[in-house]
Amino acid sequence: MSRFNVACLQLSLPYGDNRTHIAQMIARTMRRFPWVHMVVLPELSTFGSDKKFAQALPGEAERCYQDLARQHGIWLVPGSLYEQTPRGIYNTTPVIDPQGEVITRYRKMYPFHPYESEVLGGDQFVVFEVPGVGRFGVSICYDMWFPETIRAMVWQGAEVILHPTMTGTIDRGRELLIAQSNAVCNQCYFLDVNNAGDLGNGRSIFVGPEGEVLHQAGEQTEIVPLQLDLARVRAA
Repeated sequence: MSRFNVACLQLSLPYGDNRTHIAQMIARTMRRFPWVHMVVLPELSTFGSDKKFAQALPGEAERCYQDLARQHGIWLVPGSLYEQTPRGIYNTTPVIDPQGEVITRYRKMYPFHPYESEVLGGDQFVVFEVPGVGRFGVSICYDMWFPETIRAMVWQGAEVILHPTMTGTIDRGRELLIAQSNAVCNQCYFLDVNNAGDLGNGRSIFVGPEGEVLHQAGEQTEIVPLQLDLARVRAA
């Protein structure tokens, strides 16, 4: 199967515990688009950027997302969470399969200073297999400003880059260019999903393997369903 359906949720969210609203939005997405195989959320959308919500993984918030993935029978990439470890805090994205199992976690390599000055950087690229479909890589926000990160995942076979972000700064326009450049230079899909509301300024962008913009969101809540054709990656 070369075609795979992904729904990216650009959500207008406040600071605080957003799990109930996120669960409602995932349910709404699956009612409207029952053919979706995977749902991707923005960076730190669960609690915002307050590090007081950092928790060990596995933990309560991650288990909530495991239950949602199992309930809806979908792959779920729930943005990211601040992960508390004995060494310190990481900005971490879990990847959850349709059986509710966490198959991998990615720790953001380049925390954005000064906002994440107390956050440690990860040191492992994450590429995972969707059986019968292809390989997906995970990147978080500021990571994409360093083109070697995307190239390394493509070298490992990634055909789709999932890129949760939380951007509310005036350089969002530049990020749209970087997302498009990463896609065309590496001949891969690049799915950049941003927060809106208090947590970001939206304008999520979704780019195909020849640099074509599949969709650019506005600045409010949007559910963006996309059909990816990985045969186009292989042809490119």
